[in-house]
Amino acid sequence: MRVVLAEDSLLLREGLVRLLDEAGAEVVAAVGDGAALVEAVQEHRPDVAVVDVRMPPSFTDEGLRAALEVRRTVPGTAILVLSQYVEETYASDLLSAGGGVGYLLKDRVSKLADLSDALERVVDGGTVLDPEVVSALFAHRRRRDPLAELSPREREVLELMAQGRTNTAVGRTLVISQGAVEKHISSIFTKLGLPPSSDDHRRVMAVLTWLRA
Repeated sequence: MRVVLAEDSLLLREGLVRLLDEAGAEVVAAVGDGAALVEAVQEHRPDVAVVDVRMPPSFTDEGLRAALEVRRTVPGTAILVLSQYVEETYASDLLSAGGGVGYLLKDRVSKLADLSDALERVVDGGTVLDPEVVSALFAHRRRRDPLAELSPREREVLELMAQGRTNTAVGRTLVISQGAVEKHISSIFTKLGLPPSSDDHRRVMAVLTWLRA
């Protein structure tokens, strides 16, 4: 797995390079700002770009905007965004880019198993959201909730879908059968008014509907 890393802090960048190496990834470039990220991805064509949200010059959302530019100019590049804090808007914007994206808090990245799992899932086209990001997004839903019709169990299923879990993983976590998982997901699609299409597309749309609620 080939990686381009963007992190403005030299110490954190060097630490992440070591962690990525331990996770079995090859860091082909490590840069310190968004413009350099876009250039490095265009040059090296990595499997995934690992990106800090806040980078120079304003330290707001340069990393996120650079990640979205990467997806526009080099389609198919997986994106794993890192953040020090929960930023609901950033997570929503990122998911709008489609599959093969992830959003993790930096504290989570220090756990090698979590980092390896997230990298593999986004490179495989999945979606990864940090559990704390998911919880915060649920907590900040507006009063007029398009998800109001979902049952508590369906909300649990949708939360796990937002974390990028497969049907098998959802069933294992909730201790329910695959048939039950598929039934819940089908009901979620119906209640959210998602028209028939590929399951992958509807999963992304269901998560986006929830994030925008």
